[in-house]
Amino acid sequence: MKDIKLRIRSMESTKHITKAMEMVAASKLRRAEESAKRTRPYFQLMYDTAGDIAAQDSEFSSPYILPREVKRKLYVIIAGDRGLAGGYNHNVLKLFEEDRGDGPVTVLPIGKKALETMAAHNEDIWSDSYPLAAELSISDSFTMAKGICSAFLKGEFDEVSLVYTSFESMLTQTPKLIKLLPLDRDIGKSRKKDSASVTIYEPDGETVFNRIIPEYLGGVVFGALCESEASEQAARRNAMDSATKNAEEMIEDLSLKYNRARQGAITQEITEIVAGAGA
Repeated sequence: MKDIKLRIRSMESTKHITKAMEMVAASKLRRAEESAKRTRPYFQLMYDTAGDIAAQDSEFSSPYILPREVKRKLYVIIAGDRGLAGGYNHNVLKLFEEDRGDGPVTVLPIGKKALETMAAHNEDIWSDSYPLAAELSISDSFTMAKGICSAFLKGEFDEVSLVYTSFESMLTQTPKLIKLLPLDRDIGKSRKKDSASVTIYEPDGETVFNRIIPEYLGGVVFGALCESEASEQAARRNAMDSATKNAEEMIEDLSLKYNRARQGAITQEITEIVAGAGA
């Protein structure tokens, strides 16, 4: 009975902790979801602008859209800073492993879990300057994007992909992989030309296009960070909610066992008293 009582107290303490973590995650989730919604229009506008330039001038040959022989890939991997978030970190790292193939790859881990995993697997880490995803600002995202574009133009790698988790809803978070560079040659074909209004770019469309791409990538990276933050908090909230429910079920089961043991002890004492009185 003493052992069961100690286990019940232990599970009650665990329940208080998981309930508190669930409430904290729910509070952070509201802010992260608002940030994710605010960032979507910006890089969508940058993407549309790049598409407009490509649609109006199909002659230019920007290095950001020229196809290359892929000798080395760069993966920007966004994971969480902590665990206790269900399959959040595992799913995004699994997606990277499935896509990487057999060729040489370089990784840019963002978040403590991504950095620890890549270091443990002896991956070629391009930079370890972003160990905490929650502390990255929008300026850090643009600095990172400019460094990636510069290295891409120098030929350090021939393809850049981003691995992150998209926030779909409170219950659904989907790991995604998108190719950042080189951009699709037909980026502007989905954009309809307006013959009544032609935008003039100075000094020329290709120069503006090349200046826009680092800004566009910065917006994409920051948007992915916000999506991943919201996904992490949602996953942690769901995991802590499940843990709280499991703790309640275990407390109920242990309480039933305790009552049975207590009833058994009382019955045994009564039997012994009756037997003693009869003797």
